[in-house]
Amino acid sequence: MKRSGFAVMARLIGLVGPLTGAMLLAIFLGLAGHLCAAFLTVLGGCALLDVLGLECLPLGALFAGLLLCGLVRGFLRYGEQACNHFIAFKLLALLRGKVFRALRRLCPAKLEGKDRGNLISLITSDIELLEVFYAHTISPIAIALLFTVILCLFIGSFHWALGLLALLAYAVVGVAVPLVASKASGDRGLRFREQSGELSSFVLESLRGLSEILQYGRGEDRLQEMNARTQALSREEERLKQVAGRNQAVTNTCILLFDLLMLFAATGLYAAGEVDIAGVLLPTLALMSSFGPCVALAGLGSTLQHTFAAGNRVLDLLDESPVVEEVAGKDPTEFTGAAAEQVSFAYGEETILDGVSVDIPQGSVVGIVGKSGSGKSTLLKLFLRFWEADQGRVTVSGRKVGDINTADLRDMESFVTQDTHLFHDSIRENLRIAKLDASQEELEAACKKASVHGFIQSLPQGYDTPVGELGATLSGGERQRLGLARAFLHQGEFLLLDEPTSNLDSLNEGAILRSLGEERGSRTVVLVSHRQSTMRIAEKVYSVENGRMS
Repeated sequence: MKRSGFAVMARLIGLVGPLTGAMLLAIFLGLAGHLCAAFLTVLGGCALLDVLGLECLPLGALFAGLLLCGLVRGFLRYGEQACNHFIAFKLLALLRGKVFRALRRLCPAKLEGKDRGNLISLITSDIELLEVFYAHTISPIAIALLFTVILCLFIGSFHWALGLLALLAYAVVGVAVPLVASKASGDRGLRFREQSGELSSFVLESLRGLSEILQYGRGEDRLQEMNARTQALSREEERLKQVAGRNQAVTNTCILLFDLLMLFAATGLYAAGEVDIAGVLLPTLALMSSFGPCVALAGLGSTLQHTFAAGNRVLDLLDESPVVEEVAGKDPTEFTGAAAEQVSFAYGEETILDGVSVDIPQGSVVGIVGKSGSGKSTLLKLFLRFWEADQGRVTVSGRKVGDINTADLRDMESFVTQDTHLFHDSIRENLRIAKLDASQEELEAACKKASVHGFIQSLPQGYDTPVGELGATLSGGERQRLGLARAFLHQGEFLLLDEPTSNLDSLNEGAILRSLGEERGSRTVVLVSHRQSTMRIAEKVYSVENGRMS
């Protein structure tokens, strides 16, 4: 969803609420620091007038003021930046928490087709870019507004026309130039962020598929594509920097012109007897030394394109509605069996299940067979409530899954797929994701049931052995057995197993099927498999063909 820069800014500012005190302190310190910087020059002008015999302020007071402004300015600037960065990093942590909660809420239905590289780019670089907004945008805007009012009043105290000229100068440099620069940038910032995310995804995909790329000799083609994407991204960044460069050149030119206009206007008023020599020197010096806050705003015109583009992508994710909302506040549910009654489901226009019914009594082992794409795995995901059925009823313990607390549903169910995901950690910690407080005895018991304990014991570090990224140091069968061990460790009463032995040899398959048979009565098992050998422990086998049950 394309939002305007102001809409993105308003949403991002809304997050500052809990840190309003720190933001007000940052604005006060920044304003005081800029006033000290501007009045250093003004006080220097007063000293010059005293030297010329035109008494402005006592010399003692002037030097005390100069010394105080010079010393205090640095501390004020440091305090402002410290407050801004405190706010920025606190809010970035808050934003990351919101993003991860959104990802959990959208998972798995809305994330199944998402570009992983783009998500990584959003979680890392896009959120990091918002630091510019929180640390270098909100308080500078407030400081510039307050500073403009104070300086216009000061300059206008010599003559109202000079005050209006100063206001025009600040408006052009701090408002008009950034708006023109922002319009000139168009949606280049958004395109740059999107291309950056796509490049991240391409690199990630290339790294994961490196063995296939080398095997089939596609390395040169892949490298050329990566270079082309990188060059396109560089060209987009170059255009953004050109806009930023033009913005800076226009800003500096405007500042010079307004300084000259102030000098000529004050001189004209002096010639007309409207102001004295102090009314020429001090307003001119005040204007020359006071463009700092406005220049900071002028620089935002182009840099904020990146920030707003990143903010837009983050807000898109936060605003995205999940396919299935979490359920809470219902009466607790204990598992007493499951069923599907005339269930139909489609992904978009493609019908996957059409009037499917299956009965899964408590303590039974039920098998489901069928060709790839017939809807077997989809049926399991409907029991898990990853999606909602389009028609019919999916029930657990006699209640529709949509009427059961999501936490209860997750506690009573264990789901194992043929592609087990392992985290870049030890075997022990990868198992404990199913039960964080599991003892060593419980880990070993679960692994014995999954026929993987002996393999783990043969490793030099045993259960403390790292598995590498995505479990790369283990074979497919070893990863699958660890996935089964997780399911046994979780102790959910309803086991949903999708091709749980597809990567196993007959010996390990037999050991696991024996363990599943021993669970009969204490657990309810649904087995999805192509293998007829896997179905021998099932009490009843359903066949799914073209989305229909037989």
